[in-house]
Amino acid sequence: MREKRPIRQNEKDLIEFLLKQLNLNPDDYPVDDYVDEYEDGKMGSISLGGNVDAYAGDLIQVEYVDSDETPVVITLTQDDKNHLLDLDFWKVDFTKLLTYPTPDKIMLRGEV
Repeated sequence: MREKRPIRQNEKDLIEFLLKQLNLNPDDYPVDDYVDEYEDGKMGSISLGGNVDAYAGDLIQVEYVDSDETPVVITLTQDDKNHLLDLDFWKVDFTKLLTYPTPDKIMLRGEV
């Protein structure tokens, strides 16, 4: 098993922003102080401590354009007990995330 690391403030800020886009209270979705990185942090995806065997769907999916102009899809997921499961990043060319997104750079799906 990988060693957990402390969650970063920019990750907390992004999660809070995404929850607020859904009119959800971030206090109702507490985030663990420690997270697991997927793929050694290459794309930015983290496990938020929910039950990985109990995936219950995506809460929100947004888009971001990395500093190399490559699109990134960001998805916040939950488990069947309404705990946050993952903050998942998918950079369409599978390369390393260069610049971590800030809320002002996020586009809601379908937004132009």
